[in-house]
Amino acid sequence: MCRYLSFLFLVSAVLFRDVVFSEVCTKTDVKDCNDCITSGAFCVWCKKLNFTKPGEPDSARCDTKEALEKLGCHSTDTVNPNSYHTLEKNISLNNGKSPVQLAPQEVKMVLRPGRSNTFSAVFKRAQGYPVDLYYLMDLSYSMKDDLKNVKTLGEHILNALKDITLHAKIGFGSFVDKTVLPYTNTNPEKLKKPCPQEELSCQPAFGYKHVLSLTSDENRFNQEVSRQFISGNLDIPEGGLDAIMQAAVCGDKIGWGNNTRLLVYASDAGFHMAGDGKLGAILTPNDGKCHLENNRYTKSDELDYPSVGQLAQKLSENNIQPIFAVTDNVQNVYKDLSTMIPKSAVGVLSSDSSNIVSLIQGAYDSLSSTVILEHNRLPENVKVTYKSKCSDGSVASGDRGICNNVKINDEIIFEVTVTAEKCIEPQSFEIRPLGFTETLTVKIETRCKCECDEALETNSPYCSGSGYIKCGICGCNQGFNGQRCECKIGDKSERDLTQACQRDNGTICSGFGDCVCGICNCHASEDGRKIYGKYCECDDRSCELHDGKICGGHGKCDCGKCICDPNYESSACQCLKSTENCKNSRGNVCSGRGRCECNVCQCQAGYKTPYCEECAACPSPCPKYAPCIECLGFNTGPFSKNCSESCRNIIKHQIKEDVGTKKVCKEKDTENCWMIFIMKELDGQNMYEALIKKERECPEPPNIAAIVGGTVAGVALIGFALLLIWKLITSWMDLKEYQKFEKEKQKQKWSNADNPLFKGATTTVMNPNFSGE
Repeated sequence: MCRYLSFLFLVSAVLFRDVVFSEVCTKTDVKDCNDCITSGAFCVWCKKLNFTKPGEPDSARCDTKEALEKLGCHSTDTVNPNSYHTLEKNISLNNGKSPVQLAPQEVKMVLRPGRSNTFSAVFKRAQGYPVDLYYLMDLSYSMKDDLKNVKTLGEHILNALKDITLHAKIGFGSFVDKTVLPYTNTNPEKLKKPCPQEELSCQPAFGYKHVLSLTSDENRFNQEVSRQFISGNLDIPEGGLDAIMQAAVCGDKIGWGNNTRLLVYASDAGFHMAGDGKLGAILTPNDGKCHLENNRYTKSDELDYPSVGQLAQKLSENNIQPIFAVTDNVQNVYKDLSTMIPKSAVGVLSSDSSNIVSLIQGAYDSLSSTVILEHNRLPENVKVTYKSKCSDGSVASGDRGICNNVKINDEIIFEVTVTAEKCIEPQSFEIRPLGFTETLTVKIETRCKCECDEALETNSPYCSGSGYIKCGICGCNQGFNGQRCECKIGDKSERDLTQACQRDNGTICSGFGDCVCGICNCHASEDGRKIYGKYCECDDRSCELHDGKICGGHGKCDCGKCICDPNYESSACQCLKSTENCKNSRGNVCSGRGRCECNVCQCQAGYKTPYCEECAACPSPCPKYAPCIECLGFNTGPFSKNCSESCRNIIKHQIKEDVGTKKVCKEKDTENCWMIFIMKELDGQNMYEALIKKERECPEPPNIAAIVGGTVAGVALIGFALLLIWKLITSWMDLKEYQKFEKEKQKQKWSNADNPLFKGATTTVMNPNFSGE
């Protein structure tokens, strides 16, 4: 049914595309008046009795006002709650001692989901609105000359502010950078006396120091600033974002009042932002909280620099407008920063800050002449848009209100439109002009219940004496059910009976019937459709169309599916049954690897049309059928005993002297020989013809005699070589011993004729008594 209605809507859009449909009621599971008014902004409920026809669901009471009037439900019988607002606090604009620049101050809005409501907010710049100015100065060595001038500027700055307002305050703070490498020279001697030798007085580097809270006493400003010394830090200081963040979030210590808040940032260097702290081994992100103790930023060396987004958020939350008074060499950097921070200005500072007063005046005029109205965080499912009607006659719309060149006492109007997309709990949000502390509180409630004015009649005859009437429909007493409470439930609960009429917890009887005691009674359609099914989910019209006809005029529609006549096919019965264009040269339809639809092959994955003959992405069959090629061509291999049974996918094979070179397979068999063959795919699934080359490529057998002879010869040669080596070694050792002997012999003192080692064979013994006679 949904597809049928979608098609009718599409056809209508094509035929009548010049017609604009301004109001549409999208009904989704509407059971009563409350469901109706929350289902669409243009939905209206008819509370007229007997409005629905017998068997027609109560959801027919929910439609657009025009549609219901055509069906006979007049405006007096409709429930159509609207969105509205009331002003709960609306002090008039004035320029008194406590000027009021924004009105109203509090609005209560009661919103119907999807239906917006608009109220007007008026803003007028008051003359003499109080101003707080906090002067935040870079005290690095390069700003030495500037500090001398600033020490005498307190009176001039206050006088300039008093030209704008009678109530002005001024404060002072200073910064350098984080006192860790590489931002500051951490040599102990440099930390004690960081300035050059020619300087007699200076102070060590520091992160941020609050010097003077906001005051209207220019003498005190001059006294406190005159006590300040320049820091001897010669490195380029870029810790300004740390200082701005602390000045923004430490409101009590700075002394910010309920006034216009200006922060003048004076420097001749750029700035570090989130992530740069890693260079100094500082990994903890900035938490956006106040960490001033004894007027010094104590977390300078522990927390990373803030991100630009964090800074913009905190400045906006505290209504602080920064003025970046910087030197010409870095003005482009701060202009880029200013584009990301609403209500900020950039001025070029002279080399000695002598033009700071005129710079502040110009920046203040620029900031105060631009009025930006915006909201804080919105509740979920709430949208706000603005239409700005400026004093110069210009009109603009957007997600915030903006007017430029607004002069003193110029009155501008912002039309604020608020929409709640869904029912929500009572909540509120604030709207405020940036740079000002005044706010407009918007309280929101959603209108999600019908307020019908008929008297409650119990046991009404209209409800079969078993229920009451509310907004035109019956609320049944316990134990009864039905559109007119005509069904007695008995032991079953109403919920059980209702669920019996729902398919997959969907709409009751698919929205096309009534659930009577747990059974769907399908409606008779006015357009002639036949609605049927257990849940009234089927009809005879919700099928695919072809040439503007259901099922192409060649079939019947049965519950969303076409049942085609014998000679037709496809989803809309648009094709004659024929396979002439699907047959290949062999007369087979789609080569047995696809189906023929509308005379065109729908091939299996990988195969190409028109006949599903080739598959470029399919894996090669060569490795898979190598054992079959071995048994079919050479009667060897693992399938040799049951080759015909194991290789049934190879329908036929041929042994050839040569198989050519196209798509040749080359696989090894069990004898380590290369088989060369071609696999031709036949029609059908995994059917092949094999062409096998007669001769295999086998490696030559080894020469046994050569191997044995070589081995014996090698062993003999190695043995001979070993004997030769042994002989050479022993001969060399004998020669060494002989040479040693000869050398020892030459060292003795006996004659060459006597061998000291020789002993005679006889021994001569002398008889002492023998006289020789």
